[in-house]
Parts: sequence; C-alpha cells; structure tokens
Amino acid sequence: MRWLGFLLIFVPSAMVADTPTRIVTAGGDLTEIVVALGDSDKLVGVDTTSRYPPAISDLASIGYVRRLSPEGLLTLTPDLLIGSHDMGPDTALEQLEAAGVTVAIAPEGRGAEAVPEKIAFIAGLLRREDEARDLIAAYWDDMEEVAAKVATIETKPKVLFVLSLREGAPIVGGVETPAHDIITLAGGENVAAEIQGWKTFNQEAIIGAAPDAILVMGSHLEGMGGVESLLARPDIALTPAGRTGNVLTVDGALMLQFGPRTPEGVRALAGLLHPDLDLTP
Repeated sequence: MRWLGFLLIFVPSAMVADTPTRIVTAGGDLTEIVVALGDSDKLVGVDTTSRYPPAISDLASIGYVRRLSPEGLLTLTPDLLIGSHDMGPDTALEQLEAAGVTVAIAPEGRGAEAVPEKIAFIAGLLRREDEARDLIAAYWDDMEEVAAKVATIETKPKVLFVLSLREGAPIVGGVETPAHDIITLAGGENVAAEIQGWKTFNQEAIIGAAPDAILVMGSHLEGMGGVESLLARPDIALTPAGRTGNVLTVDGALMLQFGPRTPEGVRALAGLLHPDLDLTP
C-alpha cells in the first residue's frame, strides 16, 4: 500500500529548531535520501556504509555506523547527525548531544515498505516535505511497476546469499535480513529462510538447500577468495549453482540498503535471476 501520510509524524516538533546547514549521516540508505531530497551540498561527513552517489567519497568519513567517535565527528562542526536505529555507541551519541549536535535516529522498519517512512522522517528534519511527497510517489510508482513484472514469473529459482566467511563457514542471509527481502521481491526463493538473521551454514545445510544461484557482494568477494575459490568449495560445488558456476555478484549498496534506489535494485536482481524477463522501465 502506498504511504503518503503526514510527513512530520515521526519528527518531534522541537527536534530541529532551524533548517540544518551541516549534516552528517550514518547509514547508506539515509545518505541517499538526503541526496535525493536535494541537500547533498549540506553533507559534511558520512559513514563507511555510505557509497552512493560516488561524489560523497570526497566527504569526510566518520567511521562505521555502530562505532562512531564523537571527537572526530565534532571536528566537522555538524548541527545535525542522522543515523540508523543501530547507530552508536550510546555514549558517543550522548557526548554529541551534550556538545549541541542534534542526533536524529531514523525509524527501524526494514524492507521496501519502510523506505517511505525513512524519507518522511528525514524530510521533516530538513524541511523538505514537498520534495518528499514527490520522491515517495515516484518510489511507489517504480516499485509497483517492477512488482507487476516479477508477478508474471512462474518458476522461482532457489537462491542463497553468502555475505562472508567466518572461520571458513559461509555466513548466509536468513529471514529478517535485507538479503531475504530483496530475493523475495526479485522473484527468488531464499533457501536460508529456515534461519533468522545472518548465520553460518554448514556443508550439509548448503548441499541440502541446493541453491540454483549464489549471490555475493562485489565488495566482499575478494575476502572470500574470488568466484573460483567459492566454486571450488565442496559444499558449493555439489549444489546446482556450483555445477553451473552460477555465482552472481551484486552491488550491496544498491540491493541491501533499501532507500530511494530500491526499485532499481529489485529490477537489477530480477534481471540476474530471470534473464528472459522484460524488465524495461
């Protein structure tokens, strides 16, 4: 269902007294929203999960969203820090607030349905309500278009998302992960749906799951030894994906962060999983 509700509903009226002029973001999805709303010129720092658009690579890095340093962040003299629900540590946020920085934590919801709420939240902070209405409407139009095409798929390939390796064992995405959400939206069946969150999968589980395709993030592929190394693993080699060499490299920022570009991410993954499907916008 479309969500075009009152855009200030998530923002306490006293949270931001004036329109902010120096913004720091901790969360790649939130950074993309600030840019999409037209305030890229006000960004002075971003966290390491923020990789789009490419121009933000010139901005100061504030580190990882869960391990922020108040000292380094304060050197940027921000008046507003916008972060995801898991931003921290709490002691750092308390120090920033004590120093006069407004700390705004975005709604926790996940998946495609949560994107309009995040847009609305940030729009309220930035006084960009009109722009947000247009952005949300365009987002739903695009989502509904790609969803209608994916709905025509008759056969769903079995997909396994491998995030990384832990002591040699693959860490895979179960339910309540963005990997599960994007696989489902793109017309695939997540073979790790029996687990919750990011967990390791042993050899028997991978072989038994029999994925037709294995997804990996391009930014994590080198740490796993590359595609050839993955395919050489006995557990991967004995799956349909391993036998056909069907390891698909995806853009994590596009497909896993759930922001304004999510329809594009769904379309891209659907194209990989269903190469014969016409996904032209």
